[in-house]
Amino acid sequence: MATTATVHQTKWWSGGKSPFNLEYGKLMMWYFLMSDAFTFGAFLISYGSIRFSQNFWPDPNVVFNAFPGAGHANLPLAFVSVMTFILIISSVTMVLAVHAGHKGDKAGVIKWLGWTIVGGLAFLSCQAWEWHHLITGEHAVLVDGKIDIIGQTMRANPWGALANHDAVAAALQNTSHETLVNLVHQSNHALAHEQLTAMTDKQLISSINLEELHIRAKGPVAFGGYFFGITGFHGFHVLSGVVINIIMLTMTQKNVFQNRGHYLMIEKAGLYWHFVDLVWVFVFLCFYLI
Repeated sequence: MATTATVHQTKWWSGGKSPFNLEYGKLMMWYFLMSDAFTFGAFLISYGSIRFSQNFWPDPNVVFNAFPGAGHANLPLAFVSVMTFILIISSVTMVLAVHAGHKGDKAGVIKWLGWTIVGGLAFLSCQAWEWHHLITGEHAVLVDGKIDIIGQTMRANPWGALANHDAVAAALQNTSHETLVNLVHQSNHALAHEQLTAMTDKQLISSINLEELHIRAKGPVAFGGYFFGITGFHGFHVLSGVVINIIMLTMTQKNVFQNRGHYLMIEKAGLYWHFVDLVWVFVFLCFYLI
C-alpha cells in the first residue's frame, strides 16, 4: 500500500503588511534614534580615549560645585543633580502625554505636553546658567611664571593640579598690578576696588592669603572642547525636542490628531524625548561622575 507524504509550507509573510506590526513612521524614528545613538557614542568614546590618556584630569567635584544664589558655597554636583531631576520628571510627563493619547484624551495630552515643554525649557535654562558660570568664572591660575585669572573656555582650562606654594610665591612677583588687585579682592571684600588699586604691588602681595586662593596650574585644554561640544550637542537635541513638542501641542489644540482618530505622532515625539533623556544619563556619567 503506497503512502503519500504531504508537505505543509508556512507562508510567513505575503507582503502588504508589516510582519512586526509596527507603524512605518515609528520604525523610521527608531532608525533615526539608532543612528543618533552611534553619533553620541562616537563622541563619548572619543572623550573617554582622551580622558584616560591624560596624567591629570579636572575633578568634577571641584569644577561643578557652584549653585545659583549660594555664593561661594562648595556644593559638588548639586546643581547638575537638579538638572537631571528636571529632565527625568519631563520624561515622566511625556509618558503621561502618550498614555493620554492612547485613550484619546485631548485635554490630558495638552496638559502633560505642556509640562514636558516647561521641563525642557527649565533644563535649557539651567544649562545656560552653568555655561555662563564656567565661562565668566574668575580662577587664579599659574601661567608661564605669573598668576593669571581665567575662566573655563574652549582654549583655557583653569582646573589643573594645585600649584606648588613656592612657585606661586615667586609667580606673584611677576604678576600684573590689576591681577594682584583682583586676587586680594577675591579673599577680602571689605576693601573697595579703588582702595586696592591705590596700594603698591608689595602691599597687595602681603595681603594675599595663598591658602584660600587654591591657585592651580592650567589643566588639559581638551576638557573644555569636549564638555562644551558634547553637552552643547545634547542641548541642541533638547531644544529640538522642545520645538517638536510645541508643534505637537499646537496640532493637538487644533484637533488634528482627534480628526485622524489617533495620536501616533505624540508617541513618536515621545520616543525622541526619551532618547534625549537617556543620552543625558551617559553624558552625566562621563563628565560629572567619572
